[in-house]
Amino acid sequence: MSLPSRRLFLLAPLALAACGFRPVYGPGGNGTALQNNVLVDAPNDRNSYLLTRTLEERLGRSATPSYALALTVLTLEDGLATDTFGNTQRFDILGTVDYALRDVASGRIVTSGQVENFTGYSTTGTTVATLASQQDAQVRLMTILADQIVTRLYAADLSA
Repeated sequence: MSLPSRRLFLLAPLALAACGFRPVYGPGGNGTALQNNVLVDAPNDRNSYLLTRTLEERLGRSATPSYALALTVLTLEDGLATDTFGNTQRFDILGTVDYALRDVASGRIVTSGQVENFTGYSTTGTTVATLASQQDAQVRLMTILADQIVTRLYAADLSA
């Protein structure tokens, strides 16, 4: 490794500090502000339950929350592959979640947005295997969407 490369590597933390970078779990970071401080709205179906469960695993649960997180979950199944008899062999589950984080004290929406993703499952096998594949795909999709929401909440400006 040449000497100029080392100098640039050592100056990288200063450049990040100059652009307003803060560690998520550092002092004043969003990870610290949100951890055990968010109340996720009660789920109303299986997918929103799976999403809420994963969000609570990531953010923690609070007895006295500072923030409330509202979610609207929409999923759609789309058949992809069919065999020569016209039976669908593979499905995609498309998921969209609209979210809004609001300050409990003031009622003001701190940040909001939408995340989208998809997973798939195969129907080749027994009815029980197909149902298990479908339910596993739903769990994977809600986990992916929850991780996207948490990432966006950590990147949001909570002070605005």
